[in-house]
Amino acid sequence: ELVDMKKYREALEPKHAAISLAGEPTLYPRLGELIEEYHRMGMTTFLVTNGSQPQALSSLSTEPTQLYVSLSSPDEATHLKVNRPAVAGTWEALMGTLDLFPSLNCRKVVRMTMVRGLNMHDPSSYAQMIKRAMPDFVEVKAYVFVGWSRYRLTIANMPSMQEIRSFADRIESLTGYQKVDEFVPSRVVLLARDPGRNPTIQQG
Repeated sequence: ELVDMKKYREALEPKHAAISLAGEPTLYPRLGELIEEYHRMGMTTFLVTNGSQPQALSSLSTEPTQLYVSLSSPDEATHLKVNRPAVAGTWEALMGTLDLFPSLNCRKVVRMTMVRGLNMHDPSSYAQMIKRAMPDFVEVKAYVFVGWSRYRLTIANMPSMQEIRSFADRIESLTGYQKVDEFVPSRVVLLARDPGRNPTIQQG
């Protein structure tokens, strides 16, 4: 009786699938089939990638409902410092993913997780990459001091909501994208290329 039965019943019939958080999902060779099966079940799919496998995205048999690419650096030096890739060529691969974005038919998002003192600089370079990818949406989001990141960073690296708004304002002025939403608990601002196209932050 401590469980809300309405929420319990909803949990038994999920409507959305987030394909992320268990390593880079585009390394899975049957990703397109997985997305297709989710869609067959009437579910929407949210695929999150670090952009390291543009060839996998270009060959998907079925595109997700919404595709996110993480853009955590304005230049290669910062990219190497932030991501610490285990293999070479990840910056070039990310640029390939950004170049691929305009040819994809699904809804596309560039997500920027900003870390104070690490990658929260050079908004003009971020803006150039956004214009290169032409996503439908841009999320400017604060790093949150949780999980294993606490062994690398400190709470001082977590930007305030006002800092995120200010950085998003710079991206807005440099790209022509427009601010359409924000969510203070997550310290995130949403920018849209076409503000009339379902401008709502997707949580999860």
